[in-house]
Amino acid sequence: MLYHLFQWLEKTYQTPGAELWNFITFRAGVAIIISLIISMLFGGRIIKFLRNQQVGETIRDLGLEGQKEKEGTPTMGGVIIIMAILLPCLLVADLTNVYILLMILSTTWMGMIGFADDYIKVFRKNKKGLHGMFKILGQVVLGLIVAVTMLISEDVVVRMDAEIAESNNYEIVKRIDVPTKSGETIEIAHVKTTLTNVPFLKDSDFAYSSFLWFLGDNASKFVWVLFVPWVIFLVTSVSNAANLTDGIDGLATGVSAIIGVTLGVFAYVSGNVVASGYLGVLNIPGSSELVIFAACFLGACIGFLWYNSYPAQVFMGDTGSLTLGGIIGAMAILLRKELFIPILCGIFLAENLSVVLQVSYFKYTKRKYGEGRRIFKMSPLHHHYQKMGMPEPKLVTRFWIVGILLAVFTILTLKIR
Repeated sequence: MLYHLFQWLEKTYQTPGAELWNFITFRAGVAIIISLIISMLFGGRIIKFLRNQQVGETIRDLGLEGQKEKEGTPTMGGVIIIMAILLPCLLVADLTNVYILLMILSTTWMGMIGFADDYIKVFRKNKKGLHGMFKILGQVVLGLIVAVTMLISEDVVVRMDAEIAESNNYEIVKRIDVPTKSGETIEIAHVKTTLTNVPFLKDSDFAYSSFLWFLGDNASKFVWVLFVPWVIFLVTSVSNAANLTDGIDGLATGVSAIIGVTLGVFAYVSGNVVASGYLGVLNIPGSSELVIFAACFLGACIGFLWYNSYPAQVFMGDTGSLTLGGIIGAMAILLRKELFIPILCGIFLAENLSVVLQVSYFKYTKRKYGEGRRIFKMSPLHHHYQKMGMPEPKLVTRFWIVGILLAVFTILTLKIR
């Protein structure tokens, strides 16, 4: 809203300073500040309201140190995160941008699913919460919306040399003549494609239609058969992995903030013609606006840590964890960096795999030996280290450090090719 207001003031009255709102970096800084103010200013009041409504967490006794002391801590604090993302985004971002609109939808949709789950747990006194089938269905719907929009929207395109687009039979949406330093012009095309970046491999942009090579020229017409299920799988997996990671104070929030910074870097590079050309990544027109959303996301996570760091005054609940995971998954896909997820979201992946391995091995050994055996003392992985006696603040800090290392390595993959 503010962005559009200052755009109007600049065009109509040439208002001094209004042109600042044309700069992504300026608006990103404003977005972080507003997000922090909202989360820290209103966070305490929301926590007080939740406490008055007796919206307390019910803790299952897992035999972990300090666990029972958390009984009754207000949950559903993810409302703070959602509010601190959406409000500054609505104020500072370009609301005509398709990527911003998709991320606002993703945040709202996943927030509603998580809120319904927490509401059933807290107010209906049903510990199982929203039926798993409905949670998965909600994630599937979000993945479907993201995938279909990417396939059909003429605003979701990749910018490349027109000759390259023609030689690969890509669907060209728009052609632009761009002047060069020598005074000549080159023709640039905006194309509809499922191209995505592959880490570690130079100039190896990969199109999902390649899997349908046997269809020849019809491969691009039927690529949705692969692309839609793949996007749904990614959104669902990352969302659930973030939910599993949210088990101790500040863990999921801090890790998500680190991932958000990295996605912000990717958004800036992908939307910048010079930077994307230098690094050899896909240039995605309009995607630089996602820097603003990443700034809102970062500010919301850091602001929430003010209350969620050990000892936590509030838990985010599924309202927050499902939303954080859904946002990360959707944003990585929109930036065509979904193949970077195993590295960037390594903490989430490890937490998820620990549960899968633990359950699978337990069932296997029970069938083979008559009694179930375990790989870890407890899963998800963070509970394994708690069982080993590692203090919660130290454990969270170490996970954050690993998350930073993974984030830096993910950014370095843009050069390691």
